[in-house]
Amino acid sequence: MKLYFAPMTCSLSPHIVLRELGIAFELVRVNNQTKQTADGLNFLDLNPKGYVAALVLDNGSVLTEGPAIVQYLADLVPGNALAPVNGTWERVRLQEWLNFISSEIHSGCAPLFNADIPEPTKALFKQKLFKRLDYLSLALEEQDYLMGTFGLADAYLFSVLKWLPFFDIQVENWPVLAAYMERIEARPSVRAAMAEEAATSPV
Repeated sequence: MKLYFAPMTCSLSPHIVLRELGIAFELVRVNNQTKQTADGLNFLDLNPKGYVAALVLDNGSVLTEGPAIVQYLADLVPGNALAPVNGTWERVRLQEWLNFISSEIHSGCAPLFNADIPEPTKALFKQKLFKRLDYLSLALEEQDYLMGTFGLADAYLFSVLKWLPFFDIQVENWPVLAAYMERIEARPSVRAAMAEEAATSPV
């Protein structure tokens, strides 16, 4: 199994999940500009959408989209603590969180990376994002993690919230979220994933 990743992207989420689950995998870096991979491929041949993450299974099948990848991985290890059993109400709640993070936080950050968007327009996107961060802060006031214990949604949210400094947004403005990020970053799987990604040579 290979995970194709780029540093400081949402591919950190499945990387964390692989380590949490103890699944053997190979980490392969992708150059997001040239689309070349560290193992000598054109990443567009693996994922014509052009973005990480991509998970290549031992049979050659390719799975993309972070929320799909992490659920697939969790279902490989029955009884794990990261995801409720498929088909349960709790699993639907997990999917609700994954969709919220994808559509409101991940997609909400995307325009802020675009250098062609004028700052006044970015300010409008930021105001919408702030409302979503307010909601997350409220949701985490009474519990340490989105579903009570650390799980797939937390790995995804952590990966996306790591982008906030790029936009001059300080997570410390939401103390609950700042404490949440510190809890997650202290996890051995998270520290190991971040260290390995930082140590991987550029393509």
